Amino acid sequence: MNPSRSILTLVRSLLVLMLFTLILRAADAPSPIQFKDVTKQTGITFVHTDGSSGRRYIVESVASGVATFDYNGDGRIDILFLNGAPLPGAPTGTPPPRNALYRNDGGWKFTDMTLAAGLNAASYQLGVCVGDYNNDGHPDIYLNNFGPNILYRNNGDGTFTDITQAAGVANGDKVGAGASFLDFDGDGQLDLFVANYCDFAFAKHQARSVNGHPAYAGPMIYGPVPSTLFRNNGDGTFTDISRESGIAAHAGTGMGVVCADYDDDGDTDIIVGNDAMANFVWRNDGKGHFEEVGLLSGLAYDSNGVGMGTMGVDCGDYNNDGLLDFHMTSYQKQWAILYRNIGRGLFEDVTHISGGGTGTFSQVTWGAGLVDFNNDGARDLFIACGHLQDNVDLWDDTTSYEARNILLQNTADGKFIDVSARAGDGLAVKRSSRGAAFDDLDNDGDIDVVVLNSRREPTLLRNDSPPENHWIEIRPRGTRSNRDGIGARVKVVAGDLALVGEVHSGRGYQSHYGMYPHFGLGQRKRIDRIEVRWIGGGTNVFDGVELDRVLQISESK
Repeated sequence: MNPSRSILTLVRSLLVLMLFTLILRAADAPSPIQFKDVTKQTGITFVHTDGSSGRRYIVESVASGVATFDYNGDGRIDILFLNGAPLPGAPTGTPPPRNALYRNDGGWKFTDMTLAAGLNAASYQLGVCVGDYNNDGHPDIYLNNFGPNILYRNNGDGTFTDITQAAGVANGDKVGAGASFLDFDGDGQLDLFVANYCDFAFAKHQARSVNGHPAYAGPMIYGPVPSTLFRNNGDGTFTDISRESGIAAHAGTGMGVVCADYDDDGDTDIIVGNDAMANFVWRNDGKGHFEEVGLLSGLAYDSNGVGMGTMGVDCGDYNNDGLLDFHMTSYQKQWAILYRNIGRGLFEDVTHISGGGTGTFSQVTWGAGLVDFNNDGARDLFIACGHLQDNVDLWDDTTSYEARNILLQNTADGKFIDVSARAGDGLAVKRSSRGAAFDDLDNDGDIDVVVLNSRREPTLLRNDSPPENHWIEIRPRGTRSNRDGIGARVKVVAGDLALVGEVHSGRGYQSHYGMYPHFGLGQRKRIDRIEVRWIGGGTNVFDGVELDRVLQISESK
C-alpha cells in the first residue's frame, strides 16, 4: 500500500467533511432577515369572515385584501382590514361583520377606529386602494366589492363620508378584485381603475366536486368580464370611459392589479393578473387610450406559453438595472412567476434561473411584495400562501389549506434563496393567507408585514433584522401633479448603487401598501443624488441627502 496515496485520500476526506460541515452550519444559521409574530400584543381583534354557508360560492375563496396607509396624518402607518359578509344560507351575527380600521398608536399598539371613522358599511369587500382623489391632502379609500363598490372621502378630521353615488363609481353588482388610483393622462387628477373578476351571481352558482368531495369552482365556469376605468372630472365626480379608452375591449378574470410605467415612457400603464387565462398589459398612450399588449410584452404567459392562475401582482427592480420587474403569484402546481424587464417594454420569465418561485409549486400563492427587508440594497420576496379549497387534504396530500408563508432572500447576484425556515417565528405561522401589505409600522427604518388570513385573525410581523444597513424613505407631494405623487418615478444614487421605485396605489393581491418608496442602501455612507420624475412632466433633483430618514419631497411649481 502506498503511504502517500493513503495520506492524500485521508486529506481529501477531511476536506470534504469540513466542507459538508460548513454547508450544514450555513443552512442552520439565522437568516439576515428576521420576523417576529407580534399579533397578540397589538390589541387587534379583527377576525376575517368569508360569509361561508356551506354552498361554496366562488367569492368566498378569494376574499380579501388589506391596506396600510396613514389615514390621519400623524406620521404612523395605520391598517384597514377588509371583510366579507354573510352569504345566502350563512348564519348572521349581531352586529354583522365589517371591515376594521386600526389606528397606529405607536409601540405596536393599535386602536379600532372603524365606527368612529364612519367606515361601518357591512358590504362584501374584496379589493382596496387608497389615494387623494380630490387633492385636499387627505387619503381617500375605494373598496372593490362583491356588489356595489364604495368610495370614502377622508374629511381630514379622522372621519370618512361615503360619497359613492355622488361620485358615480359604484360599478354595479359585479365581483370585485384589485383596484388602483392612477393619473393616466397627467392632468393632476387621480383616475380609477377597477378590476372585475367573473360573471357570477347567486342565480348562476354552480356546484363542483373533486373525487366526490364538494369544492369551489373556478372563474371560467362563469366567464370573464371587462374591467372598468373611471376618469376623474376634477369636480368630485367620475365618468366611466371603459369603452372609449379601450379597456372594455377585452374581458378578463382580474385579480391583482398594479398601475406602473412598465415601459418607462413617462406615463402609467395598467397590469392585470388574470385567473386561469392570459394576463393583461394595458399600454397607455398618455392621452387616455389603452392597448392590450400582454402577449407582446411577455407578461401574458409563463415561459411555456401557459396562462397562469394569477392572483397577486407586484413590481420592483430586483436586479438594480433601472427597470421595473414583475412578480405574479399563482395557483397550486404552478410556480409564482418572476419576470425580468429586458427593456423596450419586453420581459422574460426568469423564475427558475433566479429562484424567484422557490417553494411555491405545491401552494396556492396570493399576496406578494418585492421589498428590501434588510436594507442591503436588494429587493427580497415575501409570498403569502394558503389553499382556497378548505378540504383539499381529502384528495391531495401534497398541499394543505393552511400553510407557512415564504420568504426569499435576494442574494444581490440575480438569485433568490428560501430563508423561510431561518427567518424567525413569524415565518412559522400556518394560515390560509390572502392579502398582504408591507410598510414600516414602527418607524424604525425597516419594512414590516401585515397578512390578512381567510377566516382567521391577521398576522402582524415585526421586522427584527439587524439594523446594520442604511436606508431612505421618500414621501412625495405633488403640486402640479396629483397630491400623493402617484405614478412618480424615484431614483436614488449612492456610490455604486442606483435604485429605482415608483409610487403606486393598489397592488399585490387586492391590497394597498408602500405609497412611500423605501430604499435600502447597505453600508454606503452617503446619498449622492435623488431624482423624482413626476407624472405630467418635470423632474426634481436633490444632492447630498442625509441617510436613515424619512424625506418629504415636494414637486417644484
